[in-house]
Amino acid sequence: MTSSQTLRGVFLALLAGTCWGFSGTVGQFLFTTRQVDSGWLTVVRMLVSGLILLIWTGLQNPRSLTEPWKDRRQAVRLIVFSLAGLMAVQYAYMVAIFYSNAGTATAIQYLGDAFILLYACCSARRLPRLPEMAGLALALAGVFLLATHGRMDSMVLSFQGLFWGLCAAVALMLYTLLPAPLIRVYGSRPITGFGMLIGGVALALVVRPWEKAPALDMAVLVSMAAIILIGTVLAFTAYLKSVADLGGVKAGLLASVETLAAPLFAALWLDTRFVAADFVGFFCILAMVVLLSLPGLQAEKKAGSKQ
Repeated sequence: MTSSQTLRGVFLALLAGTCWGFSGTVGQFLFTTRQVDSGWLTVVRMLVSGLILLIWTGLQNPRSLTEPWKDRRQAVRLIVFSLAGLMAVQYAYMVAIFYSNAGTATAIQYLGDAFILLYACCSARRLPRLPEMAGLALALAGVFLLATHGRMDSMVLSFQGLFWGLCAAVALMLYTLLPAPLIRVYGSRPITGFGMLIGGVALALVVRPWEKAPALDMAVLVSMAAIILIGTVLAFTAYLKSVADLGGVKAGLLASVETLAAPLFAALWLDTRFVAADFVGFFCILAMVVLLSLPGLQAEKKAGSKQ
């Protein structure tokens, strides 16, 4: 790996995380100033993003659009991923923003890393190692501070905000674990495109977005374009390229800058108020991500040294 590849990978991973943080803040803007329904926003985002990714994929490699459907087991896995992973994480995250704010929802969503660790420990029938236990403790401390501001006798985060944030974290775990076999065989772009499209159609049947369409003024149209093009297509493309340059663990670790970008955008743009306990909670969850990434970083380093 050349130094230019490394620098490019670092930049693109940070860009992806920043774009995701910005996207969440745009969603908060639509909820608070235009009374946009979270279900309508999620459906439109998923359908349009899915179509863009599939058209892009089809123009480059038309055969990749049919390959996942030739194997029944893989097709079933793709549908499960679309519903239990991608649709669930997109919808739960937006609802969590609706009931709290972009910074808090993003931080709680990253507890998905802790749930992945717990799943891995249960699968291997082992206890968490010391750094992993420290990461879990930081995760709990972060959520406690965000929910209570450190006070045992009160909740500053609504029950709905906490509930949907935790739902987003569980969905993030499924979103991370379910598509791995599919992506290894078919690549990430067609799988994500189909996942967005299938999840968007399924969610539309449930939330009936045509009954909740907002007034489409210029602010709504520009915001939706930003969420779709910047927060989905650009972020997704930048992240994939950074994974190719740096490896999945390093890219994921750098992209977790989203946990800092989202509250920063919310504070500067929407004047969302955070107190010291909130920022300590954000840093606790970011530190959790770093600690839980250490084994993967060491494995990637060893693999690279052997090549």
